[in-house]
Amino acid sequence: MKIRTRQPRAFTLIEAIIGVVICSIAVPGLMWSLREAALRQADPVLMSRARWRAAEKIEDILADRHSPSLARGYSYVTTANYAPEASIAGEPGFARQVAITETGPNLIAAGTGYKTVVVTVSWVDGSATTRSLSLSTVLTDYTP
Repeated sequence: MKIRTRQPRAFTLIEAIIGVVICSIAVPGLMWSLREAALRQADPVLMSRARWRAAEKIEDILADRHSPSLARGYSYVTTANYAPEASIAGEPGFARQVAITETGPNLIAAGTGYKTVVVTVSWVDGSATTRSLSLSTVLTDYTP
């Protein structure tokens, strides 16, 4: 005598319920990660723009330092001559400020002959967090 076994042809009700429960647990986490990725995709672009704007200001300061004009030069490079910019032309949403301190040869203690220039650019990212990036350089009172 031949015994017939039934071949399952569809999902059982319990299998379907388990599938729905697993999806209901996984989908919110997946949606949250997609949302975060969408918010953060602009961060590298904004950081790059901030870096370029900081480098641009450092180049302006270096040009002032090495200017042959009598009105410019090492003594012209002070914080007072570089006002903070609440909005950078061509880059809305970015702000820039310059801090210049005169130091001695060790760049820590007070002294003369060296100036540390720090340019800080700040902006608000996609998650409404204020970010900032600082670039710095050192100038010397050396004329060849």
